[in-house]
Amino acid sequence: MSTAPYAADPHASRGRAHAEADRGTRGARDAFQRDRDRIVHSIAFRRLRHKTQVFVAPDGDHFRVRLTHSLEVAQIGRTIARVLGLNEDLTEALCLAHDIGHPPFGHAGEAALKAATLDIGGFDHNAHTLRVLTAIEMPYPRWPGLNLSWETLEGLAKHNGPVRHPGWALAEADAEMPLDLDSWPSLEAQVAAIADDIAYDNHDIDDGLRAGLIDLDGLVAQPLVAPGWAAVRARLSDLPPERCIPELVREQIGRMVNDLIAASQARIAAAAPRSADAVRAAGHALIGFSDAMAADERAFKRYMYANLYHHPHQLAVADRAQDVVAGLAAAYRADPALLPEGWRTRLPAEDPARGRHIADFIAGMTDRYAIARYCEVVGPVEMPEGF
Repeated sequence: MSTAPYAADPHASRGRAHAEADRGTRGARDAFQRDRDRIVHSIAFRRLRHKTQVFVAPDGDHFRVRLTHSLEVAQIGRTIARVLGLNEDLTEALCLAHDIGHPPFGHAGEAALKAATLDIGGFDHNAHTLRVLTAIEMPYPRWPGLNLSWETLEGLAKHNGPVRHPGWALAEADAEMPLDLDSWPSLEAQVAAIADDIAYDNHDIDDGLRAGLIDLDGLVAQPLVAPGWAAVRARLSDLPPERCIPELVREQIGRMVNDLIAASQARIAAAAPRSADAVRAAGHALIGFSDAMAADERAFKRYMYANLYHHPHQLAVADRAQDVVAGLAAAYRADPALLPEGWRTRLPAEDPARGRHIADFIAGMTDRYAIARYCEVVGPVEMPEGF
C-alpha cells in the first residue's frame, strides 16, 4: 500500500545501533516489520498480560490488562495510519511497545518506585520502556536489547512531544543512539500517542461500568459522551440502556477517530510537509483532535479521575500496591542476597548502578509476581477484594 511523502520510510531508516547482516531466512520483512515482530516476541511484552491497566490483579476475566490495552491501541493506531497514508507497521510497533516500561500496579507502582529511587535518579515508565528495549531484554548473543530501528526508538522516546530535560534512563539511550530529543517525532509516533488516549478513554468506560465504579447516568451527561449516547439510543430505543453500552463504546471510538483524522488532515495540509524530517521540523504536533473535541476530552479525563481512577476502592488498592513496591525496593536494597540468582550475579558493586539494577528487577515484575515476592521477602500482604 502506498504511503504519503511525509510517512516514515523503512528503506530510508537511520538504522540500528548494532549493524546486522541481512538474513533472508528470517523472511521478507522491512525494518519496521522486524521491529514490530521483535516487540511481540519479547519477554517484556508477554508480561503485560499480568500488569495493571486500571484494576489491580482483577478477579474478573473480562477486565483490560496492559496487554489487551496495547492490542486495542494498535488496532486504533493502524486504522488512523492507513487513512492518513502513514506507515502502519511503525505505528503498530509503537502502539504495542508504548507501555512495556510500566512496573507492576500501573501508576501506583510507578509512584512508589519513583519515590524509592529518588537518590539514584528516580524512575519514569516511558524512559524505562527505552531501557527495557535497548538494555534489559537479551534475545541476541552479541548485544543487549532488541536492536530496534532509530525510528521506533525515537517514536517511543518522544511520542508525547520533544523531551527537553531527559532523565538518566532516557539520556543513556540517547547517548548510545542520539534520538534528536528536542524535535517533534514522526506522525506515526504522534498517532500512537493519541490512539492510546482514545483506547483508554473508551475502554475504561466499559471496565468502569462493569465494576460498578461509575454510573451510566453520570457518564452520559459528559459532553464527550452525550452526543454519542443520544445517537445510540435513537437507533436502539427499544432496548434497555445496559444493552447499549457496547454500542456506546464503539460509537465513541468512531467519533473520536473521525474527528482526529479530519483535524489532522487539515493540519497536515496547512503545514504541507514533504518528508518525515519536515514533520520533525514543524515545531508543533500535526496529529490531534479538533479544539472542541480536545476540550471535551480533557473534561472527560477530569470526570474519570474523580469518579474512577480516584474512587475510594481504587485508592485503597493503590495504597496497598505502593506498600508492596516500596517494601520490595527497601528489602532488596538492604539485602541484595534476596535477589534471584541471575539478578544477584549481575548486581553492580556500587550505586547508582546497583540501585537501578534492583529497580529494573522490580519494574519487570507482574502484579502477581510482585505480591508473591513481597510475601517471600517482607511478609504477608492483604490486597482489597477485586472485582
